[in-house]
Amino acid sequence: MHKFMAKKVRIPTPLRKLTNNEEIVEVSAATIGEAIVELQKRYPGIQERLVDESGAVRRFVNVYVNEEDIRFLQNQQTKLNDGDEISIIPAIAGG
Repeated sequence: MHKFMAKKVRIPTPLRKLTNNEEIVEVSAATIGEAIVELQKRYPGIQERLVDESGAVRRFVNVYVNEEDIRFLQNQQTKLNDGDEISIIPAIAGG
C-alpha cells in the first residue's frame, strides 16, 4: 500500500467548535483550495468562515503553508507537499 504523509492543518481556537475541538486535522489535498473543500466535507460550516462568496480567502483570515502566507505564494492554488503544515490564523480585527 502506498504510504503518504498527510498535510496537517492547524485549526485556530475560534473554529475548533466545528472540528470537535481538534487542534490539528490531517488532509490529503494537493492544494490549499482542495484542502478547504476537504475540511468543509468533514466539518460543515468551516468553509464559509474561511472564504467569502466569491471563493477568495477572507480578508481577516490568514493562511500559511509552513509559515509562508499563501497571499505571497499562489493563494488557493498553492501546492501542498507531504508533511506540509497549514496554519489558519484569524487576524485580529482592529478598530
